[in-house]
Amino acid sequence: MNSKTSPKKSPWAWVPTLYFAEGVPYVAVMTISLILYKRLGMSNTDITLYTSWLYLPWVIKPLWSPFVDIVKTKRWWIVTMQILIGAALGGVAFTIPASWWLQGTLCFFWLMAFASATHDIAADGFYMMGLDQHEQAYFVGIRSTFYRIATIFSSGLLVGAAGALQVLTRSIRYSWSLVFYLMAGLFIAFWLYHNWILPHPSEDGDGHAKTPAAIWSEFRQTVVTFFQKPQVCAGICFMLFYRMPEGLLSKVSALFLVDAAHNGGLGLSDGEYGLVQGTVGVIGLTVGGILGGICASRDGLRRWLWPMVIAITLPDVVYVLLAYALPSSLFAISACVFVEQFGYGFGFSAYMLYLIYYSQGDHKTSHYALCTAFMALSMMIPGLFAGALQEAVGYPLFFIIVVLACTVTYVVTATLDIDPEFGKKK
Repeated sequence: MNSKTSPKKSPWAWVPTLYFAEGVPYVAVMTISLILYKRLGMSNTDITLYTSWLYLPWVIKPLWSPFVDIVKTKRWWIVTMQILIGAALGGVAFTIPASWWLQGTLCFFWLMAFASATHDIAADGFYMMGLDQHEQAYFVGIRSTFYRIATIFSSGLLVGAAGALQVLTRSIRYSWSLVFYLMAGLFIAFWLYHNWILPHPSEDGDGHAKTPAAIWSEFRQTVVTFFQKPQVCAGICFMLFYRMPEGLLSKVSALFLVDAAHNGGLGLSDGEYGLVQGTVGVIGLTVGGILGGICASRDGLRRWLWPMVIAITLPDVVYVLLAYALPSSLFAISACVFVEQFGYGFGFSAYMLYLIYYSQGDHKTSHYALCTAFMALSMMIPGLFAGALQEAVGYPLFFIIVVLACTVTYVVTATLDIDPEFGKKK
């Protein structure tokens, strides 16, 4: 029997695992790499510089998304990228114990980043092809939930596992190598499973309906109309600078939590970090995001814009308190991280809703992809110099600078003109 005419497979069989698989490599590249390099003795300056460049594939992914549309099927891209991600994870694991670990791990992290960004393009397109409109609406919360579960699994359980393995192996390098081998095995399993379980939507053809010339013409039109929208300067400034304080904070805060006390850090073990940031922090982020979405859907984005701005900025003060007090209580540290991440999740809702607002009209899918490129760039640029700034001034003053940088968030928000009805329940 032709696979395209086989009985339809339940979305429950593949949507959760597909978005779990989407979340793991992103966390590995953006979060786990920070802790790994810190444990291997790199300076904060080098860690934030090298890992911030890993945002680049997500910045430029709209440039090759048309290629994903015209070459092969979305299904093919998904399973191919999953085995490539597995190979990259295995490469990281293999090179960690080597003398050339920095060059080797960075090479494989770059491969993983490009494969993960391509997987995102294919998975999101396949989601729309494999489900009807009702199913898309029903499973949107499911996909987000499993992406968050992947975040807790990766930055919580896996980082904690690395800490536990250090006790058994008495080696930082081999414990982290084993963790990455575990992730590589997981992605081989995803590759096998999704190669079998993913449906074959008739709409997911080989992409030859459009010629390369037609794709290029459409892409050029998309870019032109993107920059012809009302309030384009204010919109782009908002996309780039609304999260600038978080761009400074996100990488350094992780390093601060695990840095030794004599360096001004809190000295958390990998297991404690997995609990504090990878579990409690992610729960706070998720709850804040859900609450933000509920509030905006009830009263509209404009009504909640400024409360969300306050929520994403003021909680940054907790890191100033932590840097000066240096508490040893895991409960106190967890509470502070929860507050900051809850505020970020609540305030980030405004950012995501504005990207949707800006993308309205013709080419809204492509325009949203361009918006997400600016979103990745907004985290990449501050991260490039965040570590150097922190090492120059120390953790306490760095976190004060982050709080002062929040004024930029207020300035770019004040320039926006948003329809009061946008986001309200009709």
